[in-house]
Amino acid sequence: MTDTLLDHHDAVLLDLDGTVYRGGLLAPGADEAIAGVRSRGVRTRYVTNNASKPARAVADHLVSLGLEATPDEVSTSAQAAAALLAEQLSSGAKVLVVGAEALAAEIELVGLSPVRENAAQPVAVVQGHSPETGWWNLAEACLAIRAGARWVACNADATLPTERGELPGNGSMVAALRAATKQEPQCAGKPERPLLDRAVASAGASRPLMVGDRLDTDIGGAVRSGMSSLMVLTGVGTPAEVLFAPAQERPEHVADDLRGLHLPHSTTVVAEQQAWKVRVEEGVLELSASQQPSETSAERRAMSALRGLCAAWWAVGSGSVEVRAADEIAASALRELALD
Repeated sequence: MTDTLLDHHDAVLLDLDGTVYRGGLLAPGADEAIAGVRSRGVRTRYVTNNASKPARAVADHLVSLGLEATPDEVSTSAQAAAALLAEQLSSGAKVLVVGAEALAAEIELVGLSPVRENAAQPVAVVQGHSPETGWWNLAEACLAIRAGARWVACNADATLPTERGELPGNGSMVAALRAATKQEPQCAGKPERPLLDRAVASAGASRPLMVGDRLDTDIGGAVRSGMSSLMVLTGVGTPAEVLFAPAQERPEHVADDLRGLHLPHSTTVVAEQQAWKVRVEEGVLELSASQQPSETSAERRAMSALRGLCAAWWAVGSGSVEVRAADEIAASALRELALD
């Protein structure tokens, strides 16, 4: 029996928005894929950079979408940021919170004292996403940081995916404070290690797999943490971004969606593909079909082409490169990938 990608791992760390769901809708195949992971007894952790909701609210949202989830299976950047500060500060130390009440609650849970004004003389600032954050909140944090308070950001994502499109994320607010203070925060969320390390530890995993739709956070975090990764194309990441990814953001596996977890390991890994030939010459990748298309779908054939292109290009170069088709079969695959 052919082993699947899941067979090689004892825990699956799932990014949420763009991977498990997009706005209020599940990503294609997410329900059956996650149910399959759970039925196999492989531990699941839902890992999110969003610090605006408590773990219970995240779990409740997943349940409302038809998934099985409990609060202890959710790891948030707010939890990671609070734990990071607890390691560095004395019990009861005052922390100025820029963010949602969920973040303030996590600060309190680790034995620190959340405050909202610089007049309280905080020794640290923690910053997470909240749609209610305004100039006043940034001003209080600016005063504290300039006075010497240590600064921890829950995450540095410049944008936040929504049903309306990409909107300013916590990283955009962090950038404002960085410009005003000339200081650099510690970061708890992906791609830095604290959030992923906590998720792996909570699962008791030794062979975790990170699954996500963003190269800069999900896949970059996996690379920094030394774990395997699966890139899915249900969110913001595109085939072109995967092909042109820098070394520190390259996934080991690529699939259309979460159902890739249950595909044969050999059909998701970035490697030379039997069905395709790739020639690299003077900054050009030329794709040609080495055999007639099988009965598999056009989408599946295109993903195979993408993995073959990545394997050939990553072995010799990085950054953007021209991609050409040597025959109509290859041209069809490149059109499917928007690489034509």
